[in-house]
Amino acid sequence: MSELPAEVESWIGQRKYEEWGEFDVERGYIFTSCSSVQNGNPLFWDEKVANELTGGPIAPPSMISVWFRPHYWSPGRTEEAVPLQLHFDLKATLDLPEAVMTDNTITFHEPVRVGDRLKTTQILRSVSPLKTTKLGTGRFWVLEVEVENQNGELCAVESYTGYGYKRDPS
Repeated sequence: MSELPAEVESWIGQRKYEEWGEFDVERGYIFTSCSSVQNGNPLFWDEKVANELTGGPIAPPSMISVWFRPHYWSPGRTEEAVPLQLHFDLKATLDLPEAVMTDNTITFHEPVRVGDRLKTTQILRSVSPLKTTKLGTGRFWVLEVEVENQNGELCAVESYTGYGYKRDPS
């Protein structure tokens, strides 16, 4: 398939999978994450410092994707939930069973605060023509995830470049 299917072409620039996170931003996750990498920044540990610097406790920016990763299991869920569903849609529709992420860039806006509930929206920005690399033949695509808080304030835009491919028979 050398031409991009019309279905995939119609996805470019469209907002898909508007989803609310399954849980609120909470300090236990923040403390565990900071502890795991020995991040002693008082902004994340000391409420007085957080109040002085940012008007209250915030989550480390590096945790942005934690808040929209679905739990492996959740009551009532009938299908496996995956992050970046659009990425998996592309793999299936383009018949490209293998994929890697080759780039990830995050632009931060409003800080994520303890108690926030975040909403994400996925947007396909581009899909390349077929290319052959050492991995196989496939396409690069750029996906963005816009992250907003419960007040509609933009917190971050995360951009992913993926390469979906089929291994060349050897």
